[in-house]
Amino acid sequence: MTELVEHGQLFIGGQWTDPLGDATICVVSPHTEQVIGSVPHASAADVDRAVAAARRAFDEGPWPRMTLDERIAVVSRIKDAIAVRHEEIARSISSQNGSPYSWSVLAQALGPMMVYDAAITVARDYPYEEHRRGALGPILVRREPVGVVAAVIPWNVPQFVAAAKLAPALLTGSAVILKPSPESPLDSYILADIAREAGLPEGVLSILPADREVSEYLVGHPGVDKVAFTGSVAAGRRVMEVAARNLTRVTLELGGKSAAVILPDADLESAIAGIVPAAWMNNGQACVAQTRILAPRSRYGEVAEALAAAAGALVVGDPLDPATQLGPLVAKRQQRRSLDYIRIGQEEGAKILTGGGRPSGLERGWYVEPTLFGNVDNSMRIAQEEIFGPVVCLIPYGDEAEAVRVANDSEFGLSGSVWTADVEHGLDFARAVRTGTFNVNTFSLDMLGPFGGYKNSGVGREFGPEGLSEYLEHKMIHLPAGYQAPGAGA
Repeated sequence: MTELVEHGQLFIGGQWTDPLGDATICVVSPHTEQVIGSVPHASAADVDRAVAAARRAFDEGPWPRMTLDERIAVVSRIKDAIAVRHEEIARSISSQNGSPYSWSVLAQALGPMMVYDAAITVARDYPYEEHRRGALGPILVRREPVGVVAAVIPWNVPQFVAAAKLAPALLTGSAVILKPSPESPLDSYILADIAREAGLPEGVLSILPADREVSEYLVGHPGVDKVAFTGSVAAGRRVMEVAARNLTRVTLELGGKSAAVILPDADLESAIAGIVPAAWMNNGQACVAQTRILAPRSRYGEVAEALAAAAGALVVGDPLDPATQLGPLVAKRQQRRSLDYIRIGQEEGAKILTGGGRPSGLERGWYVEPTLFGNVDNSMRIAQEEIFGPVVCLIPYGDEAEAVRVANDSEFGLSGSVWTADVEHGLDFARAVRTGTFNVNTFSLDMLGPFGGYKNSGVGREFGPEGLSEYLEHKMIHLPAGYQAPGAGA
């Protein structure tokens, strides 16, 4: 039996503090449907305290005035502590959201370490000051920290997304209020301990688990300079609307309905081996999941058979079992959503090739079988709407021009892939698809490059120098004619 994890305080400004309200959040295991933990539910008054602490830290404190090397030393200690506690972090997240433990070790714990490491690399080489020859004389372009950041993160990959926001914000000298999802707040307490032990100055980091109402209060707070949000399109629209009242800067990483395109010349064995983990990753609860698989009509039967066999062989079960490849969905509402879409797909005329219901022998827990629909038309709801569960569509196409049109026929534009014997041809295909991230004969996410979406998949970028820039303001300083920068040649 899992030990009950109970916390009674909030992490505000780097200190453990009694909450001002008495509401709590109960965390329920998606495997057992039993309560496994509880944390205080932050109130609007707690948000006020956190924002005030962050403002003092940024406006008056040492953090933004430290050297980059000093900030890198602190962030490096955070990264190193995550390495030491990575198994604990992975188990905590898997117990809350159902991620298979083997996947959690890589993506929920080691993944954040890679994010911090890449951000440190980028920060070291970033041009914070740049002298230019302007049209009217010499100018200095400075990049300065944005200020107080509200970072709102989801339940599916909480520490990975937290790192994507914390790393650039902290390295550039900003202060952060991190708002975890009520479905997965327990791992944020591990992060709070790590941050405190790493030596972050007072006020630089607060962590406030809360629901949407308090999140909206945080996003609309006049003391916040920037909002970094990851979540659904509907929630992202609301974040932008609320933040616009104060003209608060926003970055939004939202949903996806990404296409994995198998070209006629592809080696099917390697394509299936790459697509299946990308399609059903994290139980289908991933914005970048390849949930539309496009197959040429000339090879449709072959692809359908191989995909169905591979999906049907996925091991479904207890997320903490190292053998599990597909765990339960995070909440009963998510299970119901997936099952509703399976019904909708059948009503639309698509054919279930494997899965389609609850796994046998797992009557308890919010499980859904890995499900593959065949004979899908891209206009169907199951092909257009983000399901966020283990439900994948196989869509036939005629020529390559049709494959490009189908891949682009989506309100989303987050990720995608193409599988082909000719990498150069695959690169040409990639150039034709309007998504922020694309893969040729692989599926990965490189933290040294920009990540984000076209269309309804978001605003702004994370990772790489482009992601670091999102946490900086740009200032132009005009200098007198004839000024020569120190060290510049004659």
